[in-house]
Amino acid sequence: MEYSAVSTIWVLLGAAMVFFMQAGFAMVETGFTRAKNAGNIIMKNLMDLCIGTPLFWLVGFGIMFGTGSFIGSYSGIANPVNYAAVSPEGVPFWAYFIFQTVFCATSATIVSGAMAERTKFSSYCLYSAVISLIVYPVEAHWIWGGGFLSELGFHDFAGSTAVHMCGGVAALIGAAILGPRIGKYGKDGKPRAIPGHSLTLGALGCFILWFCWFGFNGCSTVGMGSDEIMEIAGKVFVNTNLAAAVATTTTMLYTWIRYKKPDVSMTLNGSLAGLVGITAGCDCVSPVGAVVIGIISGIAVVVGIELVDQKLKIDDPVGAVGVHGVNGMLGTILLGFLSDGSDGVGKGLIYGGSASFLGVQVLGVLCVISWTAVTMTIVFQVIKHTVGLRASREEEILGMDATEHNLPSAYADFMPAPEAVPTQAAQKILANQNDKLVSAEAAVPVEKAVPVQVVRGKTAAPASDVKLTKVTIICKQNRFEELKEALNKIGVMGITMSQVLGCGVQKGNTRYYRGVAVDMVLLPKLQVDVVVSKVPVREVIEAAKTALYTGNIGDGKIFVYDVENVIKVRTGEEGFDALQGEEDDLA
Repeated sequence: MEYSAVSTIWVLLGAAMVFFMQAGFAMVETGFTRAKNAGNIIMKNLMDLCIGTPLFWLVGFGIMFGTGSFIGSYSGIANPVNYAAVSPEGVPFWAYFIFQTVFCATSATIVSGAMAERTKFSSYCLYSAVISLIVYPVEAHWIWGGGFLSELGFHDFAGSTAVHMCGGVAALIGAAILGPRIGKYGKDGKPRAIPGHSLTLGALGCFILWFCWFGFNGCSTVGMGSDEIMEIAGKVFVNTNLAAAVATTTTMLYTWIRYKKPDVSMTLNGSLAGLVGITAGCDCVSPVGAVVIGIISGIAVVVGIELVDQKLKIDDPVGAVGVHGVNGMLGTILLGFLSDGSDGVGKGLIYGGSASFLGVQVLGVLCVISWTAVTMTIVFQVIKHTVGLRASREEEILGMDATEHNLPSAYADFMPAPEAVPTQAAQKILANQNDKLVSAEAAVPVEKAVPVQVVRGKTAAPASDVKLTKVTIICKQNRFEELKEALNKIGVMGITMSQVLGCGVQKGNTRYYRGVAVDMVLLPKLQVDVVVSKVPVREVIEAAKTALYTGNIGDGKIFVYDVENVIKVRTGEEGFDALQGEEDDLA
């Protein structure tokens, strides 16, 4: 066979881009779940690729591309001798093999997100292996390997059904058998929001996937050997981007209307939904058809996620079922209406085609759903009743990072570290510097400078005749400057400010996460503490009220406490004297 350099490079580029989708899925799943499970999710996305690759080489590829209508006749491990006739024209066998391998890995990794935060790592490795070994290869053989669906004229250009719906159905079955996370549903059955820890990571993952989808769809032409194929490739790129953009906009508008605010995480899911929906027919629909698919996908992902979460009571932390399962199915079926007949595909009903093509598309979807649901139910039940599928309650509460991988935190390098003990050399340098400071300031020995007396009990003598009062003010961050200025005007100079999180009796502003109201929203606030002696407490309160008042919920609260004593460390002064400045002008 004479190879084409352009076609070979095209296929290898596609394989590299589809491989990088693993990073996208890892970021989406990590960002949409809690930080205590981040390392576990990264490990799962790494291992489904690493476990699936050799298994697909040893067995899966042979099942997928062997001869036969239902299961391909296995002729040995994947190599050019055993499967010489499989490669497309102009493409070497090994280039085509790696391209198919990364598609298999994509199908396996979809399941991870729906079963996140409560699945045993060993069990995940087992069922991920089965997907790559047998589940995906069999149904992909029906569609791409010469099986009965391809003989009937079923069309799934890059895998809306073969890859995404297969993974989505497996995710649905697994999440249902596994059960929801602890605290996901109340005693009344109502879902509770469990927000992910980083929308930034989730967004990064979505952008990575969007970029890689050009390789997933575009390079599925598996060659660039003719003008016709090059034209199809350009059309695929346009339709892929158009459907994703329209779906994203649709989801944003739909959630804006439904939840009163545009939902960020759901809109990110909308991007992926559009990409999944267009994958089956990106080669045979017009740009108008891509827009229609994008609109339907953008709405369907919200409806699908709400159905799974709120009606079926199946806990899917990242929306994998709604994104991949629902939109993989819809995208494939919609070809029966929207296919324009290009690329040798049957025309849809809108373009004057017969209902038989639509029937074949529906049949293909039903066959893949049935095969995946039955096989994965068996797999999950066997694992559940042998090695166990779910982590223990204690392990889930502590987090999978700590219990499964002995990992204190996936973000350890970004956490404050305790101050290291100085070396002897460093201690000498610090001692010399301190000696110089002491001589320069003519410092008094600590024992004489700070004669602190600890006084407890009501019978203790007060530090001074003047009452000391602490006023704690909780306020919005954007009102701090007004508050500071107001306190300064009445003579309050000593203040302490802290950034805090909290909410009042209203439990914070009502917010929705993926369509579910968050029980308690901790809002960013400022805590301002002042201790006053000369300035009347009522004057401080009135000044704070005037500075903070807007008439809206969340203006803040003021707490007043009695203070037993105050000690100024530098001079040792106590009580009233400790709160006065050098010129006796500080409150």
